[in-house]
Amino acid sequence: MPLSEQEQRLLEEMERNLYRNDADFVQAVGGVRGRRPNYRAIVLGVLLAVAGAGALIAGVASQLLIIGVVGFALMFTGVLVAITPSKRGAAAAAPAEPAASTQRGRARGTTGGSFMDRMNERWDRRQDGHD
Repeated sequence: MPLSEQEQRLLEEMERNLYRNDADFVQAVGGVRGRRPNYRAIVLGVLLAVAGAGALIAGVASQLLIIGVVGFALMFTGVLVAITPSKRGAAAAAPAEPAASTQRGRARGTTGGSFMDRMNERWDRRQDGHD
C-alpha cells in the first residue's frame, strides 16, 4: 500500500530532522543514500579471500599450521576489505545529503520550530477540524 502525500511529507520531515539532529547516528548506521560501491576494494577483497582459501587448503594438505593460519588471516582480511565502505566516499557524500534535504524543506516553505511543536500543532488542527 503506497503512502499518501501527507505521510510522505511527514516521513521526509522526520528524515530531515534525523539528519540535522543526529548526524552521528546516521553515519553509524550508514544512512547515506546514493553511495556507490567501491569496486576496486571489492575485487581486491575477493582476490585476497580466494588466495587465503588456497593457502588454507594448502596448509591443511601439507599439515603445516602456519600456512593454514596465514590463509585464514588472508581470507578474513579479504572479506573485511570487500565489505567495508570506503572512508573517502562516505566523507564526501555524508555532508551533501543533509544540506540537500534542508534546502528541499526550505523550498517547500516549512517553518522553523522543533519537530514536536509542529506535530502538536498538526494534532491540534486535526482535533479542531473533527469536533
